[in-house]
Amino acid sequence: MVGVHGHPEAANLVYLCLYALQHRGQESAGICSMRGGKPLVHRAMGLVSDIFSEPTIRRLAGRHAIGHVRYSTSGGSLLQNAQPFCANTDAGPVALAHNGNLVNARGLRRELESSGAIFSTTSDSEVLMHLLARSREKNLEERLVDALSRARGAFSLVMLTRDALVAARDPHGFRPLVLGRLDGSWLVSSETCALDLIGAEVERHLDPGEMVVARRGRVLSLRPFPKPAREAFCIFEYIYFARPDSNLEGGNVYYFRKELGRLLAREHPAQADMVVPLLDSGSPAALGYSEEIGIPFETAIIRNHFVGRTFIEPAQSIRDFGVKIKHNAIPEVIKGRRVVLVDDSIVRGTTLLKISKMMRAAGAREVHVRISAPPTVSPCHYGIDMPTRSELIASSRSVREIREAIQVDSLGYLSLEGLRNLAASLKHGHCDACFSNDYPVPISAPNSPQLALFRSVNEPATDGETP
Repeated sequence: MVGVHGHPEAANLVYLCLYALQHRGQESAGICSMRGGKPLVHRAMGLVSDIFSEPTIRRLAGRHAIGHVRYSTSGGSLLQNAQPFCANTDAGPVALAHNGNLVNARGLRRELESSGAIFSTTSDSEVLMHLLARSREKNLEERLVDALSRARGAFSLVMLTRDALVAARDPHGFRPLVLGRLDGSWLVSSETCALDLIGAEVERHLDPGEMVVARRGRVLSLRPFPKPAREAFCIFEYIYFARPDSNLEGGNVYYFRKELGRLLAREHPAQADMVVPLLDSGSPAALGYSEEIGIPFETAIIRNHFVGRTFIEPAQSIRDFGVKIKHNAIPEVIKGRRVVLVDDSIVRGTTLLKISKMMRAAGAREVHVRISAPPTVSPCHYGIDMPTRSELIASSRSVREIREAIQVDSLGYLSLEGLRNLAASLKHGHCDACFSNDYPVPISAPNSPQLALFRSVNEPATDGETP
């Protein structure tokens, strides 16, 4: 998400920032600007570069705008679920963009429907819009506080009103949100990399439970929510989800991932000839592993960055097409050598099985796998799209069984203790429920299809790839 308040090219700045945030969602994108007290919106399925043209941005002219890129963690990959959501209320027009997952969304939706509410999407974010519209508080900022006080789970969000930009984080602080300035205007963004792109100055990260209101060139900070027993910033943002050039509350993402690799090398050294990153997200950890253990780093797997989710497959006679169109090994680098593959996580194990076979076919003498995170044993209910517990390979198999399933010579995960010791250096508490099954906000039925009403048509994530 991104928001701009008080800049003559607000929509254009939002558009540029969404480019920098494209890694956070590739299903749909949208921008809503406010001009003359009226919302102007454009949303579509696909990538930012495909959705917005120069004429489109001109039609969104105004001094205030918000934008959103989406991948579905609740609600299907449909145009009707694309954000920002816009509505006219008796308190004025409003637009809302939301990052996170509400664990009580299904109950709230049933309650709202029983009192006559009509939903046009399958997204939990629309629940917030209905709560906001029905609140009896006098202005939209107070209505948002009223609505969010009923929400449980993860939310970082931006709201645009006739004359204000509002941003808020849930009290646990699951998802990042940063405040910045440019030429006298105020900005909010999910990550600092978006502010870097447009030359904006990072003021600070919003605190958990904080809400800021930008109006007429000034920012008001509020603390309207009760403070919980613990903060719970998503540790997976550091491990995988955030861009390496972003700075989160505890520091730079790239250096954190590199330190994960160093720690992994100390816990699980390997007798090998080279360290190879598996996909882009494994590169910083692989470099740290290489430097710590003294084995050369090689980019022996090449990734095609121009492959979407779907493609037309050829005849069955072309073997392993599905994996080779995305990744291809370099036999001249690999043949006869012992290889350590470093990645950030194993979800189902299907991609790693294909890549281990590809490495063998390229002539690797041995294939060792090292993972810069503990085994993923539980699904995330706070905004990272993961398969159900039964689909997670580590939820029901030992490390030895996983090693056999992906057909490698050895497998080593970073320990949960090691991850927690490193995370202790951060400036905040964290959530590691996907590794520990310790959920900071209770899940009503963690072993059932949580929010099945919303999640039923989601396409699940795959190993090592942004959904």
